[in-house]
Amino acid sequence: MYEAPIKDLNFVIKNIIDLKKLSEVDDYKEFSDDLVEAVLEEAGKIATEVLDPCNLSGDHEGSKRQDDGKVVTPKGYKEAYESLRDGGWFGLEAKEKFGGQQIPVTLSAAVNEIWHSSNMSFALCHLLTQGLIYALQKSASEDQQNFYIPKLASGHWTGTMNLTEPQSGTDLSTIKTKAIKENGHYKIFGQKIYITYGEHDLSENIVHLVLARTPDAPEGNKGISVFLVPKFVPNDDGTVGNKNDVTCLSIEKKLGVKGSPTAVLQFGEKDGAIGYLVGEENQGLNIMFEMMNHARFSVGVQGLAVSERAYQQSKMYAFDRVQGIPIDGKKGDPIINHPDVLRLSSTMKSEIEAMRALAIYGAFSLDMSKSSNSEYWETKSSLMIPIIKGWLTERSLEITSNALQIHGGMGFIEETGIAQHYRDARILPIYEGTTAIQANDLVFRKTIRDNGKGILELINEIKDETKESLNSENSKIKELSKKMSSSLSSAEKVVEHIVSVSNNKKRPAVSGVNYLMMLGYIFGGWMMMKTANKSIELKDNSEIDKDLINKILKERIKGKPLAKIINEKGFWKNIFYTDDYTLDPRADSEILVEHILNDCTQIKNKKKFNFLDLCCGTGCLGISIIDELENSFCDFIDISKKALNAVSYTHLRAHET
Repeated sequence: MYEAPIKDLNFVIKNIIDLKKLSEVDDYKEFSDDLVEAVLEEAGKIATEVLDPCNLSGDHEGSKRQDDGKVVTPKGYKEAYESLRDGGWFGLEAKEKFGGQQIPVTLSAAVNEIWHSSNMSFALCHLLTQGLIYALQKSASEDQQNFYIPKLASGHWTGTMNLTEPQSGTDLSTIKTKAIKENGHYKIFGQKIYITYGEHDLSENIVHLVLARTPDAPEGNKGISVFLVPKFVPNDDGTVGNKNDVTCLSIEKKLGVKGSPTAVLQFGEKDGAIGYLVGEENQGLNIMFEMMNHARFSVGVQGLAVSERAYQQSKMYAFDRVQGIPIDGKKGDPIINHPDVLRLSSTMKSEIEAMRALAIYGAFSLDMSKSSNSEYWETKSSLMIPIIKGWLTERSLEITSNALQIHGGMGFIEETGIAQHYRDARILPIYEGTTAIQANDLVFRKTIRDNGKGILELINEIKDETKESLNSENSKIKELSKKMSSSLSSAEKVVEHIVSVSNNKKRPAVSGVNYLMMLGYIFGGWMMMKTANKSIELKDNSEIDKDLINKILKERIKGKPLAKIINEKGFWKNIFYTDDYTLDPRADSEILVEHILNDCTQIKNKKKFNFLDLCCGTGCLGISIIDELENSFCDFIDISKKALNAVSYTHLRAHET
């Protein structure tokens, strides 16, 4: 049962980045606290009500190719897609003039985390379309923008990225796909592999962004152009026309993300696929990198997303599973009380918080670099992308593995569902450029190229913040700052060493991945230092939460009950989660708890009780009873899945260590 981390995301967006600075940018003048809250709340509802319910069907069924080349997506995918399309969610980053929402990457990244947590396989379709919109807004002609982007932003069309060929993966200089000019367009001939959502039944058209060579193009990377190749050639009025010469030869059988169809596409099996040049000939790689850059950042967010999902699931299991007697514990204690399980859970939680803050800060840097044309923000965002992509995805492997470990033997069994997240995470350090490729980018393009100037300036910026924290009156902040200071000094030495051995390219390359991971931990620590400082500041100034008071007053004037506004209601000894799908716990129902507890104490020679809470709602009766009776258990049953989600959330929160 996935619960979107709305409060955590709100905290990061409102406190770790400079929200006011972003709202001063022309494109984002409407960006505000209220907008952030509204978008995240709705995105969270979509995640729990629309995307999560079809996550398992995606993993179990997978997408299937039919004999005619068409691909059928898993049960629930089409309905989920239509729901998002009708809600206008596919144009989050598209400009308003194209029918988009024009929200910054800062907020879009938060939405992507929520959706990829709830259903990564499904959300990949949206990720690729967002990337294509991003590339077209930067590099396509005005006519191409006006024609394609509104269709993509509305969700009626989807987008893909076509780079890899059987003989050409990392080294794009070897691509063989040909583009022959003909009557104002081009005919495309060639084969592309590993194309995410290259064929599917969700949208009325699929627009492929394809790398290819013209006949007279120079050899290597300098001779690559990029083309828009639609599945159906559109008519002049934007309606779907005849089928283009694009064929899905097969879809891959994969370890994970099984709901997402990964296609082998043949362009020009007959007369040639009609394609339209984007930009100028032989400039395709630069244009495609725009989409790749966006995709690499987004894959980093996927690493965060699958980590959060696995953490939530393992935490729920750890609070419910009873096995053995913990050290200094008692019989009947759940396994969360076992020291090593607590270690794993706590480590996952802390890393995820650092990953989230770094992802949002990286998104903010991207927004500022796009909007301000500042060399400072351009350098910062450029440095952060390989680290976000590399560090977050590598950490996702260990976090999902640890989540599986908490499940013990049941984690290795597909029944629990935790194995899916472990399998899904494995692709993340591979696609859109492996961790080694991100490391090479960081070492050679982002460090050696300017003799370490950019990265050392950023390290010095973090050092200045650390010095301020060293003066904190809070002892824990001081201790954290001392460790940060020591780490930063070590990082400086590593940067200087990499620059000093740059004449021998192999030496810095060998240490590239370790260098990237080191900076990932340091940047993550930087974010946690920001978080700690801000938390203490807010605590010191938290006599009255003015925003909350204003929200409560507005909703109460409309007649909405207080419990439904703050999603909390006290009952017995706990605070219970309540929403529009559950009845609020009533004070008079506490009499039932008293009677049941009294009856149980009267039963002789009975120390363990099993309860059944039918039509449980918030679970206030069952949870309150078993909290009072040692070694007792309760099964909760309700017709509403949302009510059961509320029960799980309350139980976890009440017993959180």
